[in-house]
Amino acid sequence: MSPSGRPRPLSFVLLLGMGMASGRTNCPSRCSCQYLEVNCTGQQLQEFPEAIPLDTRQLILAANNVSYLPAVELSFLVDLVYLDCRRNLLGGDLDFTFIGVAKLVYLDLSFNNLTQVTFSTFSHLLSLVVLKISDNPNLVAIEKDAFANNTWLRHLDVSRTGLVFLDTSMVRDLPNLRFLGLSDNLWHCNCSFLDFIIWMTESNVHFPDADNITCYTPEGLRALKMPAVEAQLRFSCLIQLYKQDYIFLCLIGFCIFFAGTVAAWLAGVCAVIYKVHTSKGEDGDEEEEED
Repeated sequence: MSPSGRPRPLSFVLLLGMGMASGRTNCPSRCSCQYLEVNCTGQQLQEFPEAIPLDTRQLILAANNVSYLPAVELSFLVDLVYLDCRRNLLGGDLDFTFIGVAKLVYLDLSFNNLTQVTFSTFSHLLSLVVLKISDNPNLVAIEKDAFANNTWLRHLDVSRTGLVFLDTSMVRDLPNLRFLGLSDNLWHCNCSFLDFIIWMTESNVHFPDADNITCYTPEGLRALKMPAVEAQLRFSCLIQLYKQDYIFLCLIGFCIFFAGTVAAWLAGVCAVIYKVHTSKGEDGDEEEEED
């Protein structure tokens, strides 16, 4: 009933019920809030916003100046499934930052200042399906077991970073991976990277912008696309012998020859000793017969 005693409209009652069910009593300053969503896009925020409703499922912090995500404040958002932090200043160590948001399905950290990804960075996100860490030019290392716990990961984008190498097992052991962004990185196409290139050509994963997945070093392979460079690396790494290989083979051959020579000499010495010993035995027997 309204203060005037008249029944309230049904729409008002429904809205009031939704508000009470969601438990929303406020919205962070300079952000807009809808049912289960908080949007703070482009508000020039310097810090993680305060007073985020605890039942928030979608949090958008894109295009701000946030340089730090507080693990404690995030851990209160236990129902969070979507987190968009693209175009901020996040960098340094993000280990254990997402320990309290285990339901997270979508995470966008693109266009930030990430430098590395370790096992502890995303290991608690067991439900993660989409991970975007592209356009982090200072990202130079991803540990081989960084995504070991993210077995539901379907979409992974590491394009336009400072990466020069990826361990094949890191992506090969993701059973649900279907999309992998690798373009415009500084890939070092040496023999250690051959296994990854072979995996790329044989897997069912989609590689968007494939024309820009090229080698950066060595100089002789620069700008060559991954499938084209595979044949050259197979030849140079698996067939062609370098100077040090010939030296190694020569040393092995010399060792085998020397060992054979020594073995033959020892066999000859043993044969002579045995012959001399048996000859002396025969001479002694003849002398005993004469006596």
